[in-house]
Amino acid sequence: MRYISTRGQAPALPFAETMLTGLARDGGLYVPETVPQMDAAAIAALEGVSYEEAAFRIVQPFVAESFSETELREAIRRAYQGFGHAARAPLVQLAPGHHLLELFHGPTLAFKDFAMQLIGQLFQIALAREGRRITIVGATSGDTGSAAIEAFRGLPNVDVFILYPHGRVSAVQRRQMTTPDDANVHALAIDGTFDDAQARLKDLFNDHDFRDGVGLAGVNSINWARVLAQVVYYFTAAVSLGAPHRKVSFTVPTGNFGDIYAGSIARAMGLPVERLVVATNQNDILNRALTSGDYRVGRVEPSISPSMDIQVSSNFERALFGAYDGDGAAVAQLMAELSGQGGFAISQGAREHLAEIYDSGRVSEPETLATIARVRAETGEIVCPHTAVGIKVADDHRVDGTPMITLATAHPAKFPDAVEQAIGLRPPLPPHMARLMDLPERVTRVENDNAALKSLILERRTA
Repeated sequence: MRYISTRGQAPALPFAETMLTGLARDGGLYVPETVPQMDAAAIAALEGVSYEEAAFRIVQPFVAESFSETELREAIRRAYQGFGHAARAPLVQLAPGHHLLELFHGPTLAFKDFAMQLIGQLFQIALAREGRRITIVGATSGDTGSAAIEAFRGLPNVDVFILYPHGRVSAVQRRQMTTPDDANVHALAIDGTFDDAQARLKDLFNDHDFRDGVGLAGVNSINWARVLAQVVYYFTAAVSLGAPHRKVSFTVPTGNFGDIYAGSIARAMGLPVERLVVATNQNDILNRALTSGDYRVGRVEPSISPSMDIQVSSNFERALFGAYDGDGAAVAQLMAELSGQGGFAISQGAREHLAEIYDSGRVSEPETLATIARVRAETGEIVCPHTAVGIKVADDHRVDGTPMITLATAHPAKFPDAVEQAIGLRPPLPPHMARLMDLPERVTRVENDNAALKSLILERRTA
């Protein structure tokens, strides 16, 4: 199994090197050359097995050349042993035909833990084998950063720098990044938006001298390993509701498109997915692109669902690569137009390809609050604002006879202000995080400037 760049100019790599590299040297994102297939019998055989066993069966074909079966099984075991629910990703019924997939039982209470905990283990194996030291730099709109810090804190061969937009994450999200006191992790509050942080991250990767000099690696959802780990819970949820003997649909609250793109990989592997529904808040570039064919960057509007406050959805490039039949030159041209002109028009053929897979919807702030309140009143469930966005869009796209699964991407206690505004109650943090708001913070404010960022990384990293 080898991985190729969406822009067609970088060398193909095996899985381990793809994981450690992150962004391709031509600026593109890595995707598998071919997608392994699971037939109906293999999918049906997932029924009743542990999450860890399902993860092994789904992930192994993608990584077999880089990790032995023993190494992969041990990495998976370690990755999920700290989750707070035996099922890891349990389903909860909201209404007939509508289920929530709870993805917030990991150590940082968000879906990012499923991927980050696993790649943390795989990084350790690969780096120890090669005797390498790396510098991880990540950009976050809230949840990726805390998950990365939790996964890599204290490791002897990794320095971690996480960029988050100053003043644009929740207090819980911020403190999850700023309170760990391990010497190898660094929280950096950048003056700007998530899109600014993500742009600086890409600039660092495209500076090849700096990249090679510090051993730069990335753990954002631009990293293929992140996408791969998220494929697993699409299979486990669908099988719980009758797959492969019946189709299911998924609604995914998303800003950077990585989580829902994982669903498209599950579909390409053979999982019978009827529809994948993109749910966006007021920062609705994905909904606009899918409905109009015009992908054009607007102004980021702060919201009560801050992890979706994004206008440049990096993983959409992977979807475009598929929609343009693997034409790296065409994708490179679109990305050049995005960089130079702030947007691009999706061709008719590509639009038709995307429409075969994806639907989408947009939810306003009042609708988000109303959905939190309605779900509490009707079911007793308390959901975070991102999950509420997903539920509202899912209700608008449900079809009789096809189960709809909405991804519950974060614990409501990560966004207590929004939840309290909706229902008058502040959801408590789980016991293992009860002291979070009392711990001292350690954070560095940084300019939205490449030179300043590089200087800081060179100063703080372990030589």
